Amino acid sequence: MEVLLSLTIALLMGVGTYLLLRRSLVKMLFAFMLIGAASNLLLFSSADLVRAKAPVVNLGEAQPQGVTSDPLAQALILTAIVISFGIIIFALVLVKRQFVETGTEDLDHLDPEDPT
Repeated sequence: MEVLLSLTIALLMGVGTYLLLRRSLVKMLFAFMLIGAASNLLLFSSADLVRAKAPVVNLGEAQPQGVTSDPLAQALILTAIVISFGIIIFALVLVKRQFVETGTEDLDHLDPEDPT
């Protein structure tokens, strides 16, 4: 399981890096999405990958009984998903605005001297 996750993380990071080096803003946006997914998988794989019950403490106990899953990694992944979703939506709006203003999303065809 760990080997499969490691290969998936490496594949997502590699494709994300390749797309990040392209000259298209839409491809760069997809690259950020893939790199974000790879980092979420990295956080997931850094926790113990065991089948366990939820870490619920019953009344009168000081700690949960038996083997429980780590809630910190799950909370970090959920937070990372929400933050990356917000950033990607904001970047999508910026790319759309830039396309409407200039008529292109290719970085090679943008004129740095033109203020409009």
